[in-house]
Amino acid sequence: MNVTLRQLRAFVTLAKLGSFTEAATALHITQPTLSGLIKELEQALGVQIVNRTTRKVELSSVGKEFLPLTARILQDLDEALQAITDIKEFKSGTVRVAAPQLMACTLLTDVVSSFSQLYPGVDVRLSDSLVEDVLPRVQGGEVDFGIGPERTENRDIAAHLLFDMPFVAVLPQQHPLTRHEHLTWAEFLGHPLISLEGEYTQILRRELHAASDQLNYAPTREVSFMTTALSMASAGLGVTVCLPYARSLLSLYQLQTRTLSEPTVRRKFHLLVRKDRVISPAAQAFFDYLLAYVAQQKWGSMAQ
Repeated sequence: MNVTLRQLRAFVTLAKLGSFTEAATALHITQPTLSGLIKELEQALGVQIVNRTTRKVELSSVGKEFLPLTARILQDLDEALQAITDIKEFKSGTVRVAAPQLMACTLLTDVVSSFSQLYPGVDVRLSDSLVEDVLPRVQGGEVDFGIGPERTENRDIAAHLLFDMPFVAVLPQQHPLTRHEHLTWAEFLGHPLISLEGEYTQILRRELHAASDQLNYAPTREVSFMTTALSMASAGLGVTVCLPYARSLLSLYQLQTRTLSEPTVRRKFHLLVRKDRVISPAAQAFFDYLLAYVAQQKWGSMAQ
């Protein structure tokens, strides 16, 4: 059975208006074309669905039963097509992003707020995660993409550079080191240090030791989350380091920052996407917006 959508729309319109002339006008086709579509539909179905008289058009008994089914099919199709249009035009859609906890509550909160003002119909859902949990969530398909620091290459994951920025020293307002405009790591490490436990501390210790065997990254306190480290620094329990993207939280805790040199230690973060998946238009829009937003930031102004 070869039934077309054009034939079905012609039938539903004719049934609604009850006139070949009016239906043809509504469909922007000629009356003979409309008559041909109805005949083709009846031939495909093998039954008569329209009774034609000189005065009016009436549906046959079969046509009356066929009409609500056809109307429902066309309504469902129109709603589905409209939904696709809304997604393409960012009037709707859901974006799922996994990011480290500190980034989720600082940089990404700002980005989501700004993005949502442009596209209020798009629901951006942040999954704040431990750094080591971001990649597994991307690989498992839990999120459209993730944000994480540089790691060993993964052949299944495409990594797009988001930013490359240096660590800054984070100091309480009244700390003696705030008298300096710039700090060396040797000056900084002479004070009680708060750091993140695990790989974060191990990487920094290794990089600083590689630069100079005199630089000993030995935290006095180790915590699980950077928010805890910042809160403790604000309370005067020590100093810490972080990346400038967390500026909103640093301001909230009334913390000072200074550049760190000799050496300058930098960290790269990437947008991580599975190579075998095409992300939705809404996710791609947020992906592109995030890249553009970060590119406009003046991270250097944080070191003060």
